[in-house]
Amino acid sequence: MKNRPRFIELLALVAVSIAIWWHPIAATAALALRSDAYTHILLIPLLCAALIYVESRGKSLVSDPRRWVGAVLLTAGLLLRGLSEWNIWHLSTNDRLSWNMFALVIWWIGSVAFSFGFQVFKSLLFPLCFLFLMVPFPERVVNWITETLQHQSALTATTLFRCARIPVKQDGILLSIPGLDIEVAQSCSSIRSSMMLMVTTLVLAQLFLRSGWRKTLLVAAAIPLSIAKNAIRIFTIAELGTRVDPGFLEGRLHRNGGVVFLGLAVVVIVALVWILRRRERLTTLACPV
Repeated sequence: MKNRPRFIELLALVAVSIAIWWHPIAATAALALRSDAYTHILLIPLLCAALIYVESRGKSLVSDPRRWVGAVLLTAGLLLRGLSEWNIWHLSTNDRLSWNMFALVIWWIGSVAFSFGFQVFKSLLFPLCFLFLMVPFPERVVNWITETLQHQSALTATTLFRCARIPVKQDGILLSIPGLDIEVAQSCSSIRSSMMLMVTTLVLAQLFLRSGWRKTLLVAAAIPLSIAKNAIRIFTIAELGTRVDPGFLEGRLHRNGGVVFLGLAVVVIVALVWILRRRERLTTLACPV
């Protein structure tokens, strides 16, 4: 195979990175397994590999001699790893982990650019940058996202109750309807399903849309949709619990129903992809290049 030496070189650089970054990789995997806010990290390497396969299919990954970009990125990744290890900025454990994983992704991207050159790096820019979703958010960022989801979900759920002509009072993240008080706690923020929805939307936008503004529009739509699906979940469980069976308030729909409402949100995203893709094709036909 013509590029076999390049693949061997890439695998060697990845192996070196696993040895250098072993502890941050293990810590990130453990974090993803125990925390809802980071579960999506486990999917990112697999999705990145799939995106690279799809985007490189039918293309010739011919290496070129312009490897300086890769050399710069490899140096930057190693430097960031060293600075994080020395902790000259006195970072918290969580922030150090974020910096370490950021440095690892820089190294991996640099490994591709160094092994295959600038053209291959440029053609695979999206799936390579997709790897940055492996970087754990700093704790303060996760707290901000969670609080935003809590308050916006409570506000949207209040609107749904009022549209259904159900008396409701809201005090921050506390909602009161006849026969039930609801607290939109951190565990009810649906941050895991919201992150999964965002990741899914990014993949679908890249695979099925061409124009940048349509991709941006689709990804932007996932933000209010994340809030809406959580508010609908709150509204649905509250209505079922007060009007049908109180068991719904502590039942499987309450504990594990996030996947149901995530599925509904994904259906909406797929519908938006279909509409945007159809408009894109009509525009292409009307204005052929």
